[in-house]
Amino acid sequence: MSQTTHLAQEIATQPDDWERVAGRLDDIAGHLPRPGERVATIGCGTSWFMGQAYAARREELGQGLTDAYAASEHRLARGYDRVVLISRSGTTTEVMAVVEELRAAGTPHVSFVATSGTPVAERSDATVLLDDVDEQSVVQTRFATTTLALLRASLGEDLGAAAEQARAVLAEDADTAYGPLVGAEQVTFLGRGWTNGIANEAALKLRESAQFWSESYPAMEYRHGPISIAAPGRVVWAFGEVPEGLREQVAATGARFEHRDIDPLADLVRLHRLCLGKADAAGLDPDAPRNLTRSIVLT
Repeated sequence: MSQTTHLAQEIATQPDDWERVAGRLDDIAGHLPRPGERVATIGCGTSWFMGQAYAARREELGQGLTDAYAASEHRLARGYDRVVLISRSGTTTEVMAVVEELRAAGTPHVSFVATSGTPVAERSDATVLLDDVDEQSVVQTRFATTTLALLRASLGEDLGAAAEQARAVLAEDADTAYGPLVGAEQVTFLGRGWTNGIANEAALKLRESAQFWSESYPAMEYRHGPISIAAPGRVVWAFGEVPEGLREQVAATGARFEHRDIDPLADLVRLHRLCLGKADAAGLDPDAPRNLTRSIVLT
């Protein structure tokens, strides 16, 4: 894999990052949600989607009601025992505002950030600083996936297999990892349960890094309208469990159905590699998406 961009370098460290961060669990466990607590997650963009994945996974594992909100659209007035905030920069306007609301209400909360000394890091009840996975690229990859890996580990999941699968994806030849997808006209990502957040993130990554038309839907909802755009030259990529009959229905449209029976986080790394390939084919700099900056600060 080419190492000529910050994004490529940051994508490549992810398996090691996931394994290393799991070693911090004992030190930070006291700040994280406990089984049975009512929990909400807060984030913007990629951070929101990581919150979606964690929230759904926590409920699937029977650890308590968990909601995921975009920071600008939260419903924290419903009442939660603890709130998890995710903000790579620690300066996102909407997340900063939520921190102040939580402080005023006395609601316990913990923030995951990559940059120390920032308002979110300094003002939160508790902060988990992941500065070793901070990024120079505007496009988020390793901070987001490492945060999710740590949150999954806190639920009792072993990320060892995911890390090994991601290493295999990174070592794979481009032709087999994603080659047939570089020339796709359009890609739709599908998920079920916790992988809906992964699907949403995958679509965002392609839009950001390659200015490419991508969408995401719950897998069972895909046949309720969105399948109408499936056609030869387009791709449907599913993360996690595939509903019965869906592969065959997509194939009947002439679209390519893409799915691997590996941990969805590892398959997201494969998508990251596709982002690099699509950006390169389009002559774009994946480190500097059009109209975006590292942190969205509203004035």
